[in-house]
Amino acid sequence: MVQITVLETPIARVKETCELTGIADKFDRALPELETFLEEQVAKGEVRETRLTFDGLCYLRRLLTGALFESSHNGH
Repeated sequence: MVQITVLETPIARVKETCELTGIADKFDRALPELETFLEEQVAKGEVRETRLTFDGLCYLRRLLTGALFESSHNGH
């Protein structure tokens, strides 16, 4: 897979945030989906690192919250 250079900083920032909040393991599992999401954002024309970082964090939050919500309902 070819990594888009513009994604390196946003992904590193999202990873650092996850490490600081104690969810680095969840970041590792979600990384492929996060990369796909950010690549789509770049394809749409977004190249600002701060915006990609923010959008990446929001996407990861939705992804993890949705996964947590689904797993809590699957247990019942």
